[in-house]
This record gives sequence, structure tokens and C-alpha cells, in this order.
Amino acid sequence: MPPAVPDPSPAPAERMDRRLVVLLAVTCGVAVTNLYVAQPLLDTIAAAFHVSSSTAGLLVTASQVGYVFGLAFLVPLGDLLERRRMIVALLVIAAIGQIGSTVAPGLAVLAAALVVVGVATAVAQVVVPLASSLAGEEERGRIVGTVMSGLLVGILLARTLSGLIAEVGGWRLVFAVASGAMLLLAAVLWRFLPDAPPPVATEGPARARYGALLRSVVTLVGEEAELRRRMWLGAIGMAVFSVLWTSIAFLLSREPFGYGDGAIGLFGLAGLAGAAMAPVAGRLSDAGHGRHATTGSLVALAVSWVLLELGGTSVVLLVVGIIVMDFAVQGLQITNQSTIYALRPDARSRITTAYMVAYFLGGVAGSTASSIVWGAGGWDAVCALGGGISLVGLLSWIWFAWSAGRARERGGAAATGD
Repeated sequence: MPPAVPDPSPAPAERMDRRLVVLLAVTCGVAVTNLYVAQPLLDTIAAAFHVSSSTAGLLVTASQVGYVFGLAFLVPLGDLLERRRMIVALLVIAAIGQIGSTVAPGLAVLAAALVVVGVATAVAQVVVPLASSLAGEEERGRIVGTVMSGLLVGILLARTLSGLIAEVGGWRLVFAVASGAMLLLAAVLWRFLPDAPPPVATEGPARARYGALLRSVVTLVGEEAELRRRMWLGAIGMAVFSVLWTSIAFLLSREPFGYGDGAIGLFGLAGLAGAAMAPVAGRLSDAGHGRHATTGSLVALAVSWVLLELGGTSVVLLVVGIIVMDFAVQGLQITNQSTIYALRPDARSRITTAYMVAYFLGGVAGSTASSIVWGAGGWDAVCALGGGISLVGLLSWIWFAWSAGRARERGGAAATGD
């Protein structure tokens, strides 16, 4: 592992500048829209390219595969490179990828462009550990929670804005607008984001440093049991989230609903209530109650699928189920990240890489399974899949808690000589 040195980022003030926190939250929110603007358009794109709904659903998988690649191979560079320049460069690449999406002549080209966009969208996970390193110890959970609120708002508004723009100017206009937004954000950050030097030593050849950095991610996973547990829970949460949002456009475009792109996009607003969970979960973690927040989030995740199943014929129950789902996923995500960022302060970008690769591998699995299951059994099958994954997450957490209790008992017995 590269030698750890004190983080040379600007020393956190007693309270981080609120304007900088807002800027970082907006950056995460705008950047992450790239992964989700296609979701309410899947039925329209399927019709435009004369493919099945299940095939069009793989566009979500394409962007997530690119994102996982970016997480694995680009985010670790946040511990090695000056992060302001890195963030701006990735936003420009995302804009270029969205231009490709705008002019794509067929589904294969669109999928390839979305892979490029997904790779560059990993910039959001360079921003989160940067915020963590700039925050003081006593406010880290709250700051991470606020920045992640921006991320969640971006995820949810992406669907709403995408649907509304498509209603006005067609699905290609959605990707054109996304490209412009990335370029505008890059310009703003170049002007206002402070320099952010890397937090690890940079001596030696660049290739050797980068190789050692990637190997150290694997080392961190092997050394930190809590990181491995949170990686698993994160993968569960993102898998469930992707199961819902990959198939919901298909449900809403058919009877008994029969909605168009604009109305389908508006369902993203239902999840905005979940954004309120981020600061709450962050404060609970700062106060030492992160495990209780994790338990509550996992229980709510399982309950949400009961509501979503009933919502197959009731728009009211469907909306309530979406709210509970996003509330639970956001709470789980914040407590996970607050926990793992406390493990190795000098390696937060690499810890982010390990965690978020697992997180979005869960998303890839969830979106792929959702497309397949929808084609085989419709909404009932999708809800059975999501509910089953949620129960696996809850049972895993119970097992982790029981195992930790047994380990403490054994440690206490050893200390007393029993």
C-alpha cells in the first residue's frame, strides 16, 4: 500500500463553508443524473429502435457497467491526483458521451455512448470523499449526508426532468440538455472549487504509484471486516433500488395506468422525501446511533415491497411505496458511508472505490434481473424479486450483529482468562 501521509487538503475549519457544501451537493446531483435520464424513456426508445422493452432496459445496465468501471479504475486516482482538475476533466468527458447519446443512430451506439457517460459519471464518487476530507470530525456525517442528499435529489429529479423534456422535444433532446449541463457545471467548478491536493505520497513513477494504488484497494477490503459488511449491504440496497426503477416505466406505461413519458418522470418526485433522510442519518451516525439507523432502513426496505406490490393497481400505494423505498435506501447509504469513512482517513477515495464498486455491481445485477423478470412475470415477479433481495439484506444484518456479539463475548472471556 502506498505510504500514508497526512491529508494535505485544506485543513477543515471548525465549520465547513456552507456555500462549498451546497456546491459539492449540486455537483453530485447534476453529475449523477447521467445514469438515470434514460429510465423513464425506455418504452419510447424501445419503440423508436423497434426492440423489446426488456432489450431497451439493458440501457440502464450499460450505463451502470460504465460506472462500475469508472469506480474501479478512476476513483482511486482521487487519492493520487489534484482533485479539482480531475473532477472538471471527468465532467467534460461525460458531456462528450452525452453528445454521442444524442446523435446515436441505433440502440448499440446509444448503449456504447452510455457506457462512456457511466465511466465519467464516477466523478460523483470523487466529490463525496473530497467533502469528507474537507469536513471536521464532528460534522463529517452531517456533511456527507448533505452531499449525498444532493446525489439522491439528482437521481430522482433526473427521471422527472427527463420525462418532461422528452414530452416537449423528444428523447434525444434529453441527452443534449444533459451534455450542456455537464459543460456548465465543469465551468462553475473550475472557477469556484478550491485546489484539492491528493492525500497520499506521490513519489516514484506514475505507473508504479497507480498500480500500487489499485492493489491497495484489494488490501483494504481484506483488512477491514466492517468495510466488507458495508459493501454487501450497499450492494443489496442498490440492487433493490435498480429492480424498482428499471421496471416501473414499463408498469406505468401500460394499463391500468397508461402514462406517457412526462407523467412517468413525475414519479421521481415521490422519492424526494427520501432526501430528508440523509441529514437525519448523518446526525445519527455522528451521535453513535448508526447501527440503529441501519436496522431501521433495512426493515423499511422490506416493507416498501409490500406497498409496491399493492401499488400495481393503486397509484396512491405505489407512490407511498416509492417514498418508503427511497427513504430506506438513502438511510442505509448514509450510515454505510459514515461508517467506512471513519476507518482509514488517508484512504477515503480507495475506500469509496471498494464500496461503490460493490454498490453498483448490485445495481447492475438488480437492473438486469429486473428486465428479465419483468419479461417473464410482470410486476408481481418484480416485487417478489425486490422483496426477496430486501429480506436477504435484513437477515445478513442480523447475522452480522449476532457474529459481532459472539466475537465480543469471546474477547471478554479471553481477557478474563475464562
